[in-house]
Amino acid sequence: MKLSRRSLLGGAVVIGAGALVTRSLWYAAGAAIEPQSLRIPELLDARKLANTISLEVQAGNTEFFPGRASKTLGYNGSYLGPTIRVNRGDDVEIAVSNALKEDTTVHWHGLLIPGELDGGPHQLIRPGATWRPRLPIRQPAATLFYHSHADRRTGVQVYSGLAGLFLVTDDEERTLGLPSEYGVDDIPLVLQDRQFEDGLMVLPEGMMARMMGRRGNTTLVNGTPNAFARVPGRLVRLRLVNGSNARIFDLSFDDQRTFHWIASEGGLLEEPIQVRSLTLAPGERAEILVDFSDGRRVALRTGPDTNLPMMMGQLSRARSLATKMFGGGDEVVLQFEPTGHQGPAAVPRRLISRQRVNASQAIRRRRFVLGMGMGGMMGGGMGSGGGMVINGRAFEMDRIDERVSLGDTEIWEISGEMMSHPIHIHGVQFEVLSRNGGKPIARDAGMRDTVLVREPVELLVRFTQPAVKAPFMYHCHILEHEDNGMMGQFVTT
Repeated sequence: MKLSRRSLLGGAVVIGAGALVTRSLWYAAGAAIEPQSLRIPELLDARKLANTISLEVQAGNTEFFPGRASKTLGYNGSYLGPTIRVNRGDDVEIAVSNALKEDTTVHWHGLLIPGELDGGPHQLIRPGATWRPRLPIRQPAATLFYHSHADRRTGVQVYSGLAGLFLVTDDEERTLGLPSEYGVDDIPLVLQDRQFEDGLMVLPEGMMARMMGRRGNTTLVNGTPNAFARVPGRLVRLRLVNGSNARIFDLSFDDQRTFHWIASEGGLLEEPIQVRSLTLAPGERAEILVDFSDGRRVALRTGPDTNLPMMMGQLSRARSLATKMFGGGDEVVLQFEPTGHQGPAAVPRRLISRQRVNASQAIRRRRFVLGMGMGGMMGGGMGSGGGMVINGRAFEMDRIDERVSLGDTEIWEISGEMMSHPIHIHGVQFEVLSRNGGKPIARDAGMRDTVLVREPVELLVRFTQPAVKAPFMYHCHILEHEDNGMMGQFVTT
């Protein structure tokens, strides 16, 4: 069988019932990749800009490796976008101009705002047009995420670079004395995996990408491969965002040092949790405090991503090959080089207090099953439906799947078929009540908007935002699953 490099990268070589996926030839050839200084996205502080911000969605070229320019997309630049910082209580206008030759949207992932401002597939921005939402910021301090959510094009546009951080701050957070010097001791880290061939980023296509989600052989942090960061020799705050299309990161430090997990998607936890590792699925965010006062170089690493569809899991050879060659193995994400020695810093014993919603207040229970039909394996192009469903139905723009009442609290029980799926619900925050009939795991703590499910997971959801003029989405955040139908929509009235 004669195969081109692009066919190897773009799809799969079928061997019996299994599948073999190759790493890019650039990586396999053993080309020397020099360490690169971590890129820090520009900070746009809304208050310093009179709460008026401009973003241009644009195409460009990015040199991830010297002398090798890849075609990419970005906001106000060629790849990714600036970090936007807003303050609780403010109203912020963001003018988003589309300089692409195709439609796009900008979804404010994790922001609690009405449905018509949410930036889902219903808020299309046509080529040459400008969208001017005025966003009311009414939620506690948190690390959020903005990215394209164009119908059936989310995976391609995010993979190409349309994503960025969105930070909410407030007085309660400021009184804690947490590290807050942006890019110095308060560092944004967008984690992604991308596929490279001869130093150029390429877009995986085909059955494997459809089933597993687009994955890659190279880890990028803020768009930087083989990155290192110089940090002060004291307590440093890392804002971790999994911006991958499909990859799960299992993060720890190579010297097994402990660190403190202080915030989930919904903001600060009630108190820090000391851990040695943290798992981050696509769309999830976490804030951690790391003590670098010992001055030692240390690497943040990830374990292999073994979240593969069931039929691959039953074929040990295919699973092993896919994990090592495409899903990524145990590898360095980012090297840290501390400078100066300022002694150990104190971690706050308490962070915030929050009012809990009692599960007895839930007035309704809904069940959702995220399914992968045979259509996803047997054909159809990316975004063609492909057998991805929720409760047996693929997404349709003109169909409202659920109707809820504003102010209600409900229990949503969600499970996934064939593999684990990160479920994201727009316009809400929720608590994890149970997992597979038992207690939640430690990683389920805090207020969430995205959580990984396979076994049934119960979520306590409170609906505080109206969605009348436009619905909210709920979907798998493996973006190729979303694009191929694993998404539904609801209104709140």
